[in-house]
Amino acid sequence: MAAIAELARDTRLTDKYGRAITDLRIAITDRCNYKCVYCRTGNQGALYAELPFSDYLRIARVLTSLGITKVRITGGEPLLRHGVVEFVRELSRLRTMDGEALDIAITTNGHLLAEMAQPLKDAGLRRVTVSMDAVDAERFARITRVSNGFQAVLAGVRESRRVGLSPVKINCVLLRGFNDDQIPAFGRFAREEGVVVRFIEFMPLEEERVWSPDIVVRLEQILERMAEFRRLMEIPHERSETARRYRFEDGAGEIGIIAPVSHPFCGHCSRVRVTSDGKIRTCLFSVFDHDLASVMRRGGSDDDMAAFIRKAIQRKEARHHIGEPDFVPASRTMVHIGG
Repeated sequence: MAAIAELARDTRLTDKYGRAITDLRIAITDRCNYKCVYCRTGNQGALYAELPFSDYLRIARVLTSLGITKVRITGGEPLLRHGVVEFVRELSRLRTMDGEALDIAITTNGHLLAEMAQPLKDAGLRRVTVSMDAVDAERFARITRVSNGFQAVLAGVRESRRVGLSPVKINCVLLRGFNDDQIPAFGRFAREEGVVVRFIEFMPLEEERVWSPDIVVRLEQILERMAEFRRLMEIPHERSETARRYRFEDGAGEIGIIAPVSHPFCGHCSRVRVTSDGKIRTCLFSVFDHDLASVMRRGGSDDDMAAFIRKAIQRKEARHHIGEPDFVPASRTMVHIGG
């Protein structure tokens, strides 16, 4: 048995820097019903194809056989895809190399979540992350360029908590001078709603390509601004987690800060991404894709797919180069990658 366990460890995906690849982000569409100012111009729709769910399931099955333990469904807005609940149900039948159930989560803008939270939970979804960049309706509408979204998203957050998709995480992308004044309000929201709020430093992944370091609200500045409401204390987190985790001094409420600009975490990255058209991306900031779908189209076996994936993972970048003179923007923007 020990020899079998050792063999299993040897076949798990590991890149040339020794990082174990255990987390899969799989985008099932690049369509979105929001036009958030930090993400989309509002003029472009979907640019890439959507594969049949059977193809995404096959990709997930092959990657799971190589050591993936967590699958996050992303977009675009994944809840726009008809059949997503059944896709979650099929994913929940897969098992990791250790025989455990997959940890299945979804990232959504939350607009359709209130009506879908219970079916998704029943299908096997464990957790949900909702993108929500303001806690008042007027500011929310300015950011999303959708007039009636705030109440729908709030209802989705509350319904997700009610059905047990826990912990519910709220992702807020901060832009200096635009929504950074919402930081204390989000602290209050985390405590009152019983959710984990995670602030994300603005990254150069938007369609308009207007990113500059001056727009970024950095980790230390977030902590300073939150202290106007209540002080935070850092708590332990796993090395591969993207977020640094904090609790308020009285122990109520959790805040995370994802700081890829000021505090990169590339050295512990455990992620691989698959786009809606079946391309492997080894980093958010990759300047090229690896066309896994083409292997499937030409009749490749699961072993062929596994070999292609292993080769792609060996080309995983050591780190991003945000803010450096030689930085080259990613070949796709965020909505067309999948978070």
